[in-house]
Formats: sequence, structure tokens, C-alpha cells
Amino acid sequence: MCGISAYIGYREAYPIVINGLKRLEYRGYDSAGVMIYDGKKMQLSKTKGKVSDLEAIINSNPEKKVGKIGMGHTRWATHGIPNDVNSHPHPSQSGNLVLVHNGIIENYDTIKKELIRRGYTFKSDTDTEVLVNLIEEVKKNEDCKLGKAVQLALTNVVGAYAIAVFDKDKPNELIVARLGSPIAIGVGEENNEFFVASDASPFLEYTKNAIYLEDEEMAIIRLGRPAKVHKIFDDSLVDPMIQELQLSLEQIEKGGYDHFMLKEIHEQPKAITDTFRGRMLADENIIKMSSVQDNLDKFLNANRIIIVGCGTSWHAGLVGEYLFEDLARIPVEVEYASEFRYRNPIITDKDVVIAISQSGETADTLAAIKLAKSKGAFVYGVCNVVGSSIARETHAGAYTHAGPEIGVASTKAFTTQITVLTLIALKLGQANKSLSDERFKNYIQKMQLIPSQIQKLLNIDSKVKEIAAIYKDAKNCLYLGRGFNFPVALEGALKLKEISYIHAEGYPAAEMKHGPIALIDENMPIFVIATNKGHYDKVVSNIQEIKSRAGKIIAVVTEGDVTVKEIADHVIEIPETEEALTPLLTTIPFQLLSYHIAVMLGKNVDQPRNLAKSVTVE
Repeated sequence: MCGISAYIGYREAYPIVINGLKRLEYRGYDSAGVMIYDGKKMQLSKTKGKVSDLEAIINSNPEKKVGKIGMGHTRWATHGIPNDVNSHPHPSQSGNLVLVHNGIIENYDTIKKELIRRGYTFKSDTDTEVLVNLIEEVKKNEDCKLGKAVQLALTNVVGAYAIAVFDKDKPNELIVARLGSPIAIGVGEENNEFFVASDASPFLEYTKNAIYLEDEEMAIIRLGRPAKVHKIFDDSLVDPMIQELQLSLEQIEKGGYDHFMLKEIHEQPKAITDTFRGRMLADENIIKMSSVQDNLDKFLNANRIIIVGCGTSWHAGLVGEYLFEDLARIPVEVEYASEFRYRNPIITDKDVVIAISQSGETADTLAAIKLAKSKGAFVYGVCNVVGSSIARETHAGAYTHAGPEIGVASTKAFTTQITVLTLIALKLGQANKSLSDERFKNYIQKMQLIPSQIQKLLNIDSKVKEIAAIYKDAKNCLYLGRGFNFPVALEGALKLKEISYIHAEGYPAAEMKHGPIALIDENMPIFVIATNKGHYDKVVSNIQEIKSRAGKIIAVVTEGDVTVKEIADHVIEIPETEEALTPLLTTIPFQLLSYHIAVMLGKNVDQPRNLAKSVTVE
């Protein structure tokens, strides 16, 4: 996820563009760049690092600030490591065109090879440089205007994008296009200036009028004229709706949500889709992960897989244990990174260690990685932050592509980590023949449905809020699950503890009889995962034991459930799916429940006491 900020009009462009990037830095912050056109030449400034680093560089070269047209980008790297060269904006080979881009061009490698055959050379490792040169090649070959060249080029592109393109031969014009990534156009009075940004926050103080491009739309922006919007693939004109912005800047930064946590809960369908993108090709029944494929022998010949992590990442690792052992039949151990590093573990060069961390900077996990490497193990990282320490320290790995997670209590980090682990387990299961072709295909098809099923679950928010109101004053809570959903019980309890400060514990449902049952009375809420897969009858028996002791049951069940509905005090239904995939769904109600309880108790949801987003010290 990256941030685009652009301007064309009568004001100086630089202050608008650079302030826009600051407001969009939550979308990406590993590198940044700005292009300002002064009427004669394009002044391009790019750097690895934050927007403040870019600003410091430009402040030492004031001539780079002068001009009425500009575009900038703050990057969340996907193709190419974060560095000055891979930063946006990207010029074309001739230097006539410049482009900023959010998203991923999936077929960039094929296009790049063809452009190289035609004499193009490339300075960066990005898919974006491929796209700007493709546009230039089309413009040259078709002898057409920039807008038409952009349109024709995009019909040959597979992937997701939000782009803004400038041609110094057309200095009163910007081209903007969207497919799968948001882009907004701020419209100045009498069309005398236009703003382009990933959301409205960069131009909120300049105009309240905005056009939000829909997927497969592009806009030609010319000073003094209304924006011309048409479809990319059939060229039909679109009558753009100019919306009046009603939100404050603070609300815009949170996407209209009251808290970043709630925003991030609702982002999970998109986050999981982004995790899939380019990896799970459902139409072809293929999982394409080069980091696994290139190291397949290490995974398949491993004596065991050891998964290390902390907090929510450890819970994701527990789900991974069930996934790898069930789907790929590879033995797995899951360790707290903090304990693993200190207990003198037995590690050999036949072990694979998977290290999981949202930030990629967790101190204990980094130390565990170094220990594993020193013993000769192959270390694979799963993290969210491109270029982070864990990404650099591990031998190979996969990014979750969840985008920046600002809320301290992880939500989309958990589900995207599980998604990556599921993809790896399926790929290994297919490779070692522990999964039949039919079963593998079924999982791929069911996985593809998960984002829409989560979206459906998010629509029950009001029901979850009603349950939260009933139990917000509880002093203690139990969360119970079995099999794949035992880790979800642990994660549900952690979420409640983190942001509401209510004591909660997660247990395997069968372990309730070995101690926790002594706590149960009419004041104890028990949250039970009772989906119709796996150990359903056993969980029903556990629920009956709780009810016989006057405990309050809040059950998460599969749609159409009858038995548990007759016993439980409250029931939340999830869509039908494979048992191994249920954690991606059962965790959603618990996230919402924790959020609403914390809000009702007046807690600081995004910044709970004593906690930090990333634990970078012991």
C-alpha cells in the first residue's frame, strides 16, 4: 500500500505534494519521491526512507521546489527493495513521461522482456518503471496522445493499480487511472486546479469537491476544463459524480472509522485479497510462491518445522502447526521466541524455522532467527514490513502485504499471517502428494471465498455490539476452542485483555474440566467456538457441562446450526468452509467484540496502556 499525491494548478505544487505525502505516510514509508515541473524541465527527487528524509534533501536544493505541477509518492515496496532507485516517481527511458503507481503489475516480467527486446533498459527493479515505459512505447508506436496511450497500455496489464502520469510535452494535463486501488481527484473552483491523491486528506483544506474514480476508469485532467472520465476497456464516457467532502481531516486519516483498529478489522477482506494476489491463481489451481518453490527441498526434507513468534504472531503460528501437519504431513513445533532463544534448543541443519512478526523488528524473534541460523537451520520469515530486520536476516520469506497496521491490537496481521501459512501448507501438501489434486483444488476454491465471507461477517457488527453491551462489565472471561480453533480462542482472549483490560483466558475446550470449570458461575461469560467441522459433538458436550453450572454461553457456530442454538445464550453464525480455513472466519466476531467492549468502557482502543505496536527491546 502506497500513497500518491499530485497537483496541477496556479499554486506552487511542492508544499501541497509534500504535505500530502506526510498525511499518506501511514500507507507506506520505506521510500519517497517528488517530481516538480517548472515549465522547462522535471525536477526529480527520490530517496530511501521517510518523507522527512525526502523533505530534508529538497530543502537543501530550493530550486527543486519551484513549479505549478507536481507529483509525489510514499512507497510500500512490492517489487524491488526500498532504495533511491526503486522509489517513485519513475521516468520513462526518454525522460518525457513520469509516473507514480500504487498496486502490483502481475505480468510485468513478460512486458519487461518484450520492452528489453525493443531496446529499453531499466534502472530499477520495479513493475512501475515497466509500466511507464510501456506507455511510452505505445504512445510512440500508435502516434497517439498520452491519454490514449495510457488506455491502450492498461488493456495489456494484469494486476492492480492507481496511477498518475505526466508528459512534459502536455504540461497542462495529468492522466489518472484506477483498477483495484483507490484514487481521488480534488476539483478546484472553475477547474482552475486539480489534486490527485490516494485519499482526500492531502487536499481537504483546498477543496471540498472530489471525484472518486471507480475500478476500470481513467480521467484526463486539463486545466480550465472539467475532468474527462471514461472506461479503460471500452472507452465509454462516464459522467463523474463530484462529491462534497463532509469529513474532518482526522476522520479521513482513519478512513471514516472511529479508530484505526475498527478500520483495520474492516480492511481484512482487502488485506487477505492482497495476500493472495500474485500467489494464489484460483482459475489455474496454482499457488505461486517463489520463496517456497526455490527452497522446496529444504521444506520437504526437513526433520521438522519450528515456528517462532510472539503474541498474536505466536497464535498464528499455532494455527500454522495444525495446517502444516494436516495438509502437508510435516511435523511442527511452535515456540515463543523469547523462550526458544534462552532454553538451549536442539536445532540442526535439517530443521526449517519459520519466524513470524508483523513489524519485522521484534527483538526476541530476531534473536531466535540468529540462534537458528548459527545452528545451520534454514530460516523463513513471514512479516509485513518490507525491508525490515527480519526480512533481511532470514534466508527467504513472504510478506503478508497487509499494509500498515496502526492499531496496537493486531487484527489484519493475524488473518494475513494465517493466509500466508495456509498458502505455504497447501503448496507443500501438493508437492509431497499428501494432498490429492481434488482436495487441493477444493481448498483453493474455498480460500478464494474467504474475503467475501469475512465481508459478510462484518455485516453482523450490530449484533456483536449488542452482545458486547451485555458482557462489558464482566471481570473474567473464558474462550474455548478445539483443533484449528484452539489458537483462535487464545487470540480472542488476548484481544479482550489488550484493549479492555478484562482478564480473559483461552483454553482447549476439553481442558475446561481440568481446572477452569471451577471458575464457572452465572457471572462468567464463556465464548465457545463450535463450528460443525472437527470435534463438534465433543464441543457440544463441553457446552452442556457449562450450562449445567449456570455459565453464560456465547457460541460461534456454522450457519444453519440447530443443536448449539438450543443451548447457548447467544449465537454468532459464520459461513460454511473447510475446517482448516475456519480460523480466518471465527476470529472476526472476537475482534469486533473486544473492540466494542473497550469502546463502551472508555478505553484507548488504538493505544492501550503499557503496550507498543512493535516490541523492539527485550
